[in-house]
Amino acid sequence: MALMDFIKKQFIDIIQWTETGDGTLAWRFPMAEMEIQNGGSLTVRESQMAVFVNEGKVADVFGPGIYKLTTQTLPVLTYLKNWDKLFESPFKSDVYFFSTRQQIDQKWGTPQPITIRDADFGAIRLRAFGNFAFRIADPKLFHTEISGTRDSYTVQDLDGQLRGLVLQNISNAIAASGIPFLDLAANQLKFAEALTTQLTPEFGKIGLKLETMTVQNVSLPEELQKILDQKIGMGMVGNDMGKFMQYQTAQAIPKFAEGGGGGSGIAGDAMGLGAGVALGQVLAQNLAAGLQGNTAGAAAATAAAAQAAGVKPEDVMATLEKLGELKAKGILTQEEFDAKKAELLKKLV
Repeated sequence: MALMDFIKKQFIDIIQWTETGDGTLAWRFPMAEMEIQNGGSLTVRESQMAVFVNEGKVADVFGPGIYKLTTQTLPVLTYLKNWDKLFESPFKSDVYFFSTRQQIDQKWGTPQPITIRDADFGAIRLRAFGNFAFRIADPKLFHTEISGTRDSYTVQDLDGQLRGLVLQNISNAIAASGIPFLDLAANQLKFAEALTTQLTPEFGKIGLKLETMTVQNVSLPEELQKILDQKIGMGMVGNDMGKFMQYQTAQAIPKFAEGGGGGSGIAGDAMGLGAGVALGQVLAQNLAAGLQGNTAGAAAATAAAAQAAGVKPEDVMATLEKLGELKAKGILTQEEFDAKKAELLKKLV
């Protein structure tokens, strides 16, 4: 009797897998020294697939359902094992289960800024992060390319590889989309769509399907963001000299307030608190003149600001140097620089 019990334990009648919720993607049924009984039962639940591997080769793939393991349900395995000659014998084969449900909220992000080509800025460095969801679509391919003969393979085991795929393809996704960075940053859905288009075939190469991709944030490094803010500010005033001087004055006042007149710019180090107040008064005049579209009035108010603050020739030269820096950074065009330079040089005549 004991011998019969021992023999029975060597035959497997039911093969199934109940997921434990630990993020397992692939799990090998524990065979030990046991063999599968001919006519045994295979249960594959919804959100699962099962793969039979015999002598290192994938023999059959099963979707959800209950199967009786016979020569009819395992035709490939029947051929490999010559069941036509030994039909009633049990057989030994490895059985792997794969979870095909969505693996959601997988994080991705740029640890360091990455450099991309851009239609507006030429080249910029950006940071971005978000999440994505995927599932196993081709268990046979996933088995041969990724999970192999391991007892189990988890989402955590795959995490680094998938993060790397996302980062590797960000630059290509933006370049292929042809969408400027500013448009991508303003419409994160477009950014996500561009990434999905680029990544879908890459995921497919290892048996995965990319279900969703989200971009939660896109940003520039601080130093580039400051330059972008200046460019946006200049874009608002355009080529109008009066508005440009208003913009410059508005940019200078906070520096005077912080440093008690010690900042650089139009008035230089010689300006004190009184000069800052004078500039504040004239700024109000400039703004009123700009709203009325009176460019001549704005220029006159600017001249008054120069007189009130005690503008000197060296101060005008300092302003020209600052304009030259803006041109070198691409914030001002050559035409804008030439126009503003000519206007400032008139003050030295």
